[in-house]
Amino acid sequence: MYSDQDAFQSRGCCHAPTTYQKSNDISQHSCCKLDSYDWLSDINFVDQKRFFNIVEVRFKNNRKDFYRVPDNEIFRVGDIVAVESSPGHDIGIVSLSGEIVRLQMKKKDIDLSNPYFKKIYRKARTSDIEKWTQASALEIPTMIGTRKAVMELGLEMKINDVEYQGDKTKAIFYYTAEGRVDFRELIKILAEKYSVRIEMKQIGVRQESSRLGGIGSCGRELCCSSWLTDFKSVSTVTARNQQLSMNPQKLAGQCGKLKCCLNFENDNYKEELRKFPNNKPKLLTNAGAAYFQKMDILGGTMSYTYEDNPSNFISLTIENVKKIIELNAQNKKADSLEEYTEGIIEENIKFDNVIGQDDLTRFDSKDKSKRKNNKNSKRNGAYSKKKQNGANRDNNKQPQKQKPSAKLKNNENRQTEKQNPNSNKSKQLPNKPKAQGKGNNRDNQNRPKRKFRNKQNNKSKPNQDSKS
Repeated sequence: MYSDQDAFQSRGCCHAPTTYQKSNDISQHSCCKLDSYDWLSDINFVDQKRFFNIVEVRFKNNRKDFYRVPDNEIFRVGDIVAVESSPGHDIGIVSLSGEIVRLQMKKKDIDLSNPYFKKIYRKARTSDIEKWTQASALEIPTMIGTRKAVMELGLEMKINDVEYQGDKTKAIFYYTAEGRVDFRELIKILAEKYSVRIEMKQIGVRQESSRLGGIGSCGRELCCSSWLTDFKSVSTVTARNQQLSMNPQKLAGQCGKLKCCLNFENDNYKEELRKFPNNKPKLLTNAGAAYFQKMDILGGTMSYTYEDNPSNFISLTIENVKKIIELNAQNKKADSLEEYTEGIIEENIKFDNVIGQDDLTRFDSKDKSKRKNNKNSKRNGAYSKKKQNGANRDNNKQPQKQKPSAKLKNNENRQTEKQNPNSNKSKQLPNKPKAQGKGNNRDNQNRPKRKFRNKQNNKSKPNQDSKS
């Protein structure tokens, strides 16, 4: 027997709603990517029998679809249902039900009067759930085997994921490729090996990165893998509207395309840009003509520079720029741009630690600075003490006559030798008698003789061996 919780975990879902939530029609907002919040669940309609007969069902790989409910049956969020498919049937989970589905279909421009909606057969039985979990267990081994077959055939494609249908009669293979790929031989090999109907579906680079996941430059989980399901095209115009530098390394995401988050604030920048005047004409003043250099969209300022001094940026508000343009339109000139810089307020933003968090380097930086200060203070204190002790000694000492140094004496002797070379001979002292003792009785000639004898003995050894 398989529970709803096991079925949800086997398909990569976060958690199934409890029996209390089902009985009381409470849809909990989980952390699943395909989950959506029903903000109309608490509204009591006038007609109690009013209930929309179409529900939204979600499947694996960010796939959702709308299905018609049979008469006299009600399906709530979290129910595992068997739905119509071609061929056979598929197993999915109800993600939305009620009046919120009507608004969702209008948002996606789906015709409500279309009679050819796929149907929900029934709530999934235990046998259906068992087969569903067995099919999901085959997805990873099938993907690995398919990648080996692709390498053997030498096809320029990458298999990203495999999705089995709930009744194990069909498998969808998701792949990425730069161009068209002839995979007819691959389909034959896979059909013989796995004995299922095969469908190849090509996806883009953004969808591939959403499956792999990762951490963005903002430090958070990628939007495409956490909550984003609709991938809109991103162009360089959005980066220009936000005054961003055209650096592909900073603007591109992990998929190699422009970041999806560039579209998030694009509408706000467009509204602010409408307030700015045309920046092409010059601003004519008595100090000289000024050219436009840059603008701060959120701050509402425009920076100009004179022709003579292009390095000096003068920032003006939008209102002051419009005033100068009106004067120039009347063939008048402003005195200078510096007169119109009064409305700009320079704010020095300081970030306060409101939460009470500490820095990662709070131990290293403070301890090092304290240690350095302590070492310097000890050195300075010891040096100052030495100075004081030396000064006290100098004060206590009596003045003494300076003795000539040995170097000066040697220099004087050398000069006298050069002048009188025979003077040293007459001044030679008589030889003192040697003190007699045990050590001095030895003859000094014995030492070199012993060394000589040792050398002769060392040389004589090989000669003896030769004689022998």
